[in-house]
Amino acid sequence: MLSFPEERFLIAGRVGHLATADAHGNPHVVPVCFALAGGTLYVTIDEKPKQTSARPLKRLRNIAENPATAFVVDRYDEDWTRLGWVMLRGRAEILTAGKEHGEAQALLRARYPQLGAMDLARLPVIALRIERVTSWGDLDR
Repeated sequence: MLSFPEERFLIAGRVGHLATADAHGNPHVVPVCFALAGGTLYVTIDEKPKQTSARPLKRLRNIAENPATAFVVDRYDEDWTRLGWVMLRGRAEILTAGKEHGEAQALLRARYPQLGAMDLARLPVIALRIERVTSWGDLDR
């Protein structure tokens, strides 16, 4: 589904923005680290402090209510001929255990050494099943 330039652009990006919405369509966007495998984009919840209550993170609550999700990696430059972005849309699932959960955590650890010291096995992974890809700009720079 991803073209070679789109995939290369995504892989070169170190941070993307995950957009979720609750059951009423209220949007929520957060910057995230990610990994790609086949037709799925993975985002882990890590150990960095994100909340003070025992409630799940807003992005997880939103996905439970409304799995329609979008993700974008972009490149800004003062030279506007270098602008570009790739957006992925699809349905997200929350993985809490199992083979795919473990494989996703391994992919994310390989991409982000900062995750190496964290105990991720007990933490959820968001699996965005890519259904649609949109891109714009010069993805080859």
